[in-house]
Amino acid sequence: MKTMSLCGQKMNLRAIEPEDLEFLFEIENNEAIWEVSHTQVPFSKYVLKQYLENAHLDIFETKQIRLLIEEKNTKNRMGMVDLFDFNPQHRRAGIGILVHPKFQKKGVASIALEMIIRYAFSQLNLHQLYANIITNNKQSISLFKKNNFVMVGEKKDWILSNGAFKNEFLFQLINE
Repeated sequence: MKTMSLCGQKMNLRAIEPEDLEFLFEIENNEAIWEVSHTQVPFSKYVLKQYLENAHLDIFETKQIRLLIEEKNTKNRMGMVDLFDFNPQHRRAGIGILVHPKFQKKGVASIALEMIIRYAFSQLNLHQLYANIITNNKQSISLFKKNNFVMVGEKKDWILSNGAFKNEFLFQLINE
């Protein structure tokens, strides 16, 4: 029997539902992650509710997809994983992952990343994924390297954060 790419033994990746509004509000308004999400202002519940109303649109239409990382047994919302800048012509997409602080350092990111990679290559028929990671984010660098992403470049002074510029690495995973 073929294993579903978005279903795992301990967690699933699933579409975001209207019932996820509070979780999304908490995550999107956490200023500690704004640096990596390129957010500059808080999101209102109204704006997030509108986003959820359109979350059902196909990745081929919106060029992005956000999936919730959910613990299988408890249905705890553990984080989110995004595919963005989806380009079906060139068969590539950017990838981002965020794990809620209370679930970090428990292997959640690694399992979710493996699942979204499998989904991207098998279901979306992508040839490559890429990730942009600030050079001092050692955990993300380790996570992506563990999953066979290769650092292919460094963008100098790419992210302005708290009045200082930071460099960002570009990682790629090519499906051979």
